[in-house]
Amino acid sequence: MTWASWTTRGVYSGHGGVLTEEVGPLSGDLTIHTTWADDTAQITVQYTGAADWFTMAGSPVPCPSEAASRDLHDAAVEAVRRGSAATVPTAVPESGRRVDEAASE
Repeated sequence: MTWASWTTRGVYSGHGGVLTEEVGPLSGDLTIHTTWADDTAQITVQYTGAADWFTMAGSPVPCPSEAASRDLHDAAVEAVRRGSAATVPTAVPESGRRVDEAASE
């Protein structure tokens, strides 16, 4: 089984925050985590430094590759920064970026 995970801490949400399955909207200083395995990406969020993780609305989603999962993670981070009760982006084009290249954050 192949898998990968991505975590971005210190993401300040835009007005309206991010929508979660368990507790509704979260806003403020958040951490976004994406796990990719078996062609599926699971995106979770938490208040930075907290113990509890919550499922981002729309997760899990089909995701064909490790590179696509990184692109999806980056798109989810940007969606949270925009706010407006952000949910998992539905379409993220594959960037062609190598997996070991750093994201521009």
